[in-house]
Amino acid sequence: MRALLALEDGFVLEGVSFTGPIELTGGEVTFNTTMIGYQELITDPAYAGQLLSITYPVIGSYGINPDDMESGKVQIAALIVKECCKEPSNWRSTETLPDFLIRCGVPGIENVDTRALTLHIREHGAMRACISTSLSAEELVAKAKALPAVEGRDAVAAVTCAAPEHWNGEAREAFTGWTDGKTKVAVYDLGVKNSQLKALAAQNMDLLIVPASFTAEQVKAAGAEAVFLSSGPGDPAALTGVIAEAAKLAEALPMAGVGLGHQVLALALGASSSKMKFGHHGANYPSRKLATGNVIITTQNCDFCVTAPEGVEPTFTGLNDGVLEGFRHSTKPIITCQFSADAGFYEEFAAMVK
Repeated sequence: MRALLALEDGFVLEGVSFTGPIELTGGEVTFNTTMIGYQELITDPAYAGQLLSITYPVIGSYGINPDDMESGKVQIAALIVKECCKEPSNWRSTETLPDFLIRCGVPGIENVDTRALTLHIREHGAMRACISTSLSAEELVAKAKALPAVEGRDAVAAVTCAAPEHWNGEAREAFTGWTDGKTKVAVYDLGVKNSQLKALAAQNMDLLIVPASFTAEQVKAAGAEAVFLSSGPGDPAALTGVIAEAAKLAEALPMAGVGLGHQVLALALGASSSKMKFGHHGANYPSRKLATGNVIITTQNCDFCVTAPEGVEPTFTGLNDGVLEGFRHSTKPIITCQFSADAGFYEEFAAMVK
């Protein structure tokens, strides 16, 4: 079934829907250069509401399985690929990618020139776009222009939990109390990934997952010994409430932030933020560790960046563009990183709390 992808600047590409008719779906279109991990990408809340184009030419070859979910559902607004594999080959696969998207009500299109789309975004920047199997290119361009801008919009409200939850080691459940013998950590759910919860739990941390609206007073009253700000979608400057509470908590408890959490903590300490031209989305971003000069290859998923606030020591910068990608506070127990943190980051956070 023929489908059209139209960007707000009039750039149009034709493709084919592999999930059935698409009346209309829209959002900011972005690309990711990862070769594997498509299931983790489409279920990552940091991509909530976006039209995701994956540059690797064949997507879906190893299917879908319940163990690799980063959240409870597909978070993207639509998936754009060159070719979708309908017959996966992997012993862990329990479902095909098309069936998974159809079951979750998320459209997918293929036969799209994703190379041309990537080059266009790199040259002109990420922008709003719409997809349909029935509307004309002119209609789609007009509807893309009418979509709300990413800047200034709180995207976390759509992905944060409604009430405090507990991580039992495998899944989220209602919070009924802390587990004895573990470090009590409040995790601000700004779009937290399951892999982040697993990494924290591996450091003998008991996790109280709290909504973005949770106050510093509520965190303290709950008895938390440290605070973690998760990754997530959208403009960090739009999270004025979270920033205000993070500023209060920074005076009282050890804190760590990853992705959006890194940006929120920077703003809470007085930094400023800005939108990047097309963001960092992929598994091959070089970042320089300033303490040693070594370069590591990181996985990133962000559209905004921050300046270094006063009183911090930058720990990582992006090798491609010099963006601040991590810092450590000079006097407070606070650490951050913009990319997907490794075990060493979580070990350092755990050491700060003890």
